[in-house]
Amino acid sequence: MEPITLTTAHLLLRPFGPSDADAVRTACQDPEIPRWTSVPSPYTREHAEDFVGRICPEGWRDDLIYNFAVVTRDEGHLVGAMGLVRLERLHTAERQAELGYWTAKEHRGRGLTAEAAGAVVRWALRDLGVERLEWYAEAGNHGSRAVALKAGFRMEGTLRARIVHQGTRRDAWSGSLLPSDIGMDGGAAYLPYPGK
Repeated sequence: MEPITLTTAHLLLRPFGPSDADAVRTACQDPEIPRWTSVPSPYTREHAEDFVGRICPEGWRDDLIYNFAVVTRDEGHLVGAMGLVRLERLHTAERQAELGYWTAKEHRGRGLTAEAAGAVVRWALRDLGVERLEWYAEAGNHGSRAVALKAGFRMEGTLRARIVHQGTRRDAWSGSLLPSDIGMDGGAAYLPYPGK
């Protein structure tokens, strides 16, 4: 897929480029990012250059990961990264993808990541035909959970040993979002289980 750009009231979500390497490297020095994500630690300049120069462009080109640089519209400061991952199920009858993100420390708690997530959710459901969008975070990641809830995800529970982080299996919170959850039509009919 050709990379696209999305806009919101305060943000521009655009493809990462080589000029973003310094900002990505700086953001990923915060220990909270590798604590809760798969970002390497320590995070080097080489990691940042590989991410913006190879991983992101190849992800768009090969329809594997659609990563956005989330930047402020007014000054162009990097707020974080937001992406659709596990896209191998997008082009099957499952029509599924997963939303993932991280936020630079100085931009947390301002609602910007939730704003970006809302834009990516609407694009995924409306333009890509996603019928089930999933979210996972290591249990205890309250910030990520808050963003997912604001974006419309419904929490489904705790999955035992779902995430392998630094060689250890950890429990994960899980959530999903269907088009109908945010008032959109879309996709195959859904027949929920009637029992409790």
